[in-house]
Amino acid sequence: MAGKRKTADIRSFFNAPKRQAKSSHLSTGSQSLSDTGTESQKSDCSESGKVVEGRNRELETSQDSEDRDAAVSSSTSTGTVEDDTTGHDDFTANTSNDTGQLDACFSSDLSDCTKPYQPPSQCIETQTLSKKTLTFQQKWFHDFPWLHYSTSVRGVLCFYCSKGFSHQSSFGQRADVAFISSGFRNWKKAIAKFTVHQNSQAHCHYVSVSAHQSNPISAQLSSPWSKQQEVARHCFRKIVSSVRLVARQGQAIRGHTDDSGNLHQLLKLRAEEDDPILLKWLTDRKTMYTSPKLQNEILNIMANTVIRGITAEIQALPILQFSVIIDGTQDVTGAEQESVCLRYVDHDLVPHEEFVGLYRVSDTTGQGIAKVAADVLLRLNLPLSGLRGQTYDGAANMAGKYTGAQAILRRQQPLALYVHCGAHCVNLITQAGCFASLLIRDCLSWVHQLGIIFGQSGKFRSIFENIAICEHAPLITLKPLCPTRWTVRNSAIIAVLQQYKRVLDSLEEMAKSSSKTASTASGLFQHFTKGKTVLGLTLASAVVAELECLNVSLQKKIQTVSGMLDAVNHVRTSLKGKRDDESYLALYKKATTLVDSIESIEPIQAANRVTGKAVDYYRAEFFKVLDSIDVQFAERFDQESLNILVKVESALLTGELDDCLDQYPELNRASLAVQLPLFQNKYPCTSIGEAAGILRGLPVEVRGLFDQVEVLIRILMVVPVSSCEAERSFSTLRRLKTWLRATMNQNRLNNLVVCNVHKERLDMLNIDMICQEFVGCSDTRRRTFGSFV
Repeated sequence: MAGKRKTADIRSFFNAPKRQAKSSHLSTGSQSLSDTGTESQKSDCSESGKVVEGRNRELETSQDSEDRDAAVSSSTSTGTVEDDTTGHDDFTANTSNDTGQLDACFSSDLSDCTKPYQPPSQCIETQTLSKKTLTFQQKWFHDFPWLHYSTSVRGVLCFYCSKGFSHQSSFGQRADVAFISSGFRNWKKAIAKFTVHQNSQAHCHYVSVSAHQSNPISAQLSSPWSKQQEVARHCFRKIVSSVRLVARQGQAIRGHTDDSGNLHQLLKLRAEEDDPILLKWLTDRKTMYTSPKLQNEILNIMANTVIRGITAEIQALPILQFSVIIDGTQDVTGAEQESVCLRYVDHDLVPHEEFVGLYRVSDTTGQGIAKVAADVLLRLNLPLSGLRGQTYDGAANMAGKYTGAQAILRRQQPLALYVHCGAHCVNLITQAGCFASLLIRDCLSWVHQLGIIFGQSGKFRSIFENIAICEHAPLITLKPLCPTRWTVRNSAIIAVLQQYKRVLDSLEEMAKSSSKTASTASGLFQHFTKGKTVLGLTLASAVVAELECLNVSLQKKIQTVSGMLDAVNHVRTSLKGKRDDESYLALYKKATTLVDSIESIEPIQAANRVTGKAVDYYRAEFFKVLDSIDVQFAERFDQESLNILVKVESALLTGELDDCLDQYPELNRASLAVQLPLFQNKYPCTSIGEAAGILRGLPVEVRGLFDQVEVLIRILMVVPVSSCEAERSFSTLRRLKTWLRATMNQNRLNNLVVCNVHKERLDMLNIDMICQEFVGCSDTRRRTFGSFV
């Protein structure tokens, strides 16, 4: 009966699903021995098993025995046993063999193991007989290195037979189920059973199979192939690192011919200096893996890895909150490029704005831009439910109340508050202020024309430089005004005011020449010799300088809505303070002093057909500019979303909860009502930045008391105040896609821009991981390069 029961158990086990053995190396053509067992095969298997066991014993026994001895000795003094020889997490177990705790710490799945698990003997269950208790002997692991202790069956198994067992094999019909699945625990007959199993035909077969899996037949038959793979891996690492360097620096990878490109020349330089292996690769091989198509694939892998890293940081946040920033421009070919950036707040409550790509669009309507934003979020696996803000410029297709991109996205996600870019608002305010006065408008136009002549006429530039040399004075370049960015014009105005006499002398000499620009120089000379021009530039500089400072402040990545509003109020108050006689007369006196110091300049006079003194006339002009700017401030920054965020900030600083907080699902109003007074009593603050700094410095346990306060701060900080991060990518676009590189496709352009913008992230990429992803796309590449990891 016992024999029949054992036979039934074995047959039932044979019907179990087949286990797949995992190999730590890439098999490119491994084969297994035939299932038919002949005497010659048994002899070969025995020899192979001895070789594998001997090799395993030589490589592992010395180190493992030292680790086990150290663990056993430490258990004598501490009462615990620690083991770290299996690759699993550390564990402790009582010397009373409490295997229930061991089962909770270790997985019994052999597919997760790369070598037998051989813990100290104290961790293995004992065998209790009628008169004595038998224990597993530690030296059996040394004598039989294939023994593997399984915590799930609480017995020892054969590591090779258990991993490679197949019920379809003829060897499986003669296998001992105790060493395969049920576990061997009869310590009384241990040595005899271990010896019998070690000499069995099935054991020899599975040891041979394991040896072939760890060392594929293709590599055994051709050791030069392994060396060729190592050479190929070495050269391909150099290729990938060179592509990364050229992309990081924004240089053209290709040239007019393959050999003239920066990539090929860089590889050639690296090879000639100290790498003969790479030099031979570049000269002897027909396939060097440097073709434009493969360059695109490498760039795509690197760019995708960078973007995946950014997305992983957003998805790892305690609460999924992010905002989108979009702005558009045209490249040198006239194609419309939309730059998409994401803003999020990290675990330390520090906001980040990250560029995620350029997208070429044919539909620039609000519906088209909204589709681009939704598609980008879908591709990045970021749900619209986490969108908390959107910032664009004031164009109708972006900011339209009904059909703009912001309105379409808000219908899908009402919590995606739209904020008109603060830097754009300041630019529009500056433009409106300068156009409010005819004097300032005309003076700025003349400065712009002067800058154009200086840049286009080499003769005028030479005259100007020679005068500066004769005066032994520093030369400040005269620049034209930026046609779109009004807040960067102060430097051009200052350059003219500080070199006013030199400008007049240069224009006068240029007007007497026979150059094509002589007439233009003559006209400008007539304008600049009038005293009102000096006054207009002085008044313009006083206004534009402060607005330029505000614009620079709003371009920072860490700027928040509350910080923007505070900065706006500060500048607005300062400009209002200049609307008095004292401030105006100080500026008028400054201009008069400059006029009196230059003989060729006419005194300041009022406009034609105007009665009264010039000082009174131009006072009205100056006040008109200040009034226009004040009105523009009130209109541009009176936005619905900003008003909502002001109420949210008021709740943080005063503790008075507004109904607008109920629309945020991540906020618990009841908990917030308890935490806010507690936070304010202990840590009083007056701004979002101060509150974030307090939470950032608290211990984890104390910070956990104010989790809802932290959520409230994140809502306020995640909304961007400007689209400057998207505009910075336009500068990269202009550097990369020039007239000489205008034929590159959109995918290559986007990958290059991502790599060039995220230089630090690109430097942190693991070259071997990039290579492995590249090689994994093709069987041919796997045969050529093998495995990089």
